[in-house]
Amino acid sequence: MKAGGIVLCGGNSRRMGRPKHLLPFGPEPMLHRVVGLVAQAVHPVVLVAAPAQVLPDLPDGFPVVYDRRPGLGPLEGIAAGLAWLEGKADVAFVTGCDAPLLRPAFIRRLIELVEGWEIAVPRVGGFDHPLTAVYRTGVLPVAESLLASGRVRPAFLFDHVPTRRVAPEELTGVDPELESLLNLNRPEDYAAALKKLPQKQ
Repeated sequence: MKAGGIVLCGGNSRRMGRPKHLLPFGPEPMLHRVVGLVAQAVHPVVLVAAPAQVLPDLPDGFPVVYDRRPGLGPLEGIAAGLAWLEGKADVAFVTGCDAPLLRPAFIRRLIELVEGWEIAVPRVGGFDHPLTAVYRTGVLPVAESLLASGRVRPAFLFDHVPTRRVAPEELTGVDPELESLLNLNRPEDYAAALKKLPQKQ
């Protein structure tokens, strides 16, 4: 099973107050850190940005595609990434650009758990994490249909294709604190994550 990656760069960062993907995280922008972590686990990795979004310079080999229908949120970004990955990968690990504590071993474990399913999504505390999940590229037509009908939340996919909800205990062996699921929405989230930077990935 060939696995690729999708890093979603869009979003308005209203709660953070400045573009999250450009925030420094150690010696590099947060986007660079997230892309690098995903690339340790899967290849190829495609970035999905909003039209006219300014991205920092990226190393060669990381293509960027753009939302085709701006304003529809992360499901549009997932669809754009899956469209690019068609024929290049069987499944795609999806993450936002604001998950700097992501662990490559977590990605690999979630890919193992999608076997026999169309989607594998962590479910923790009664909540799904659709932006830290694995999707088969074959769900693209369903995603496109949902977008066309105005049902733009990624979670709507789970009602239409076989989806495995992954329990925390299936993931804590590779990420004991489940830090891979943390996304940074507010300045205090960012400050707390920076304190964890020295920890080994």
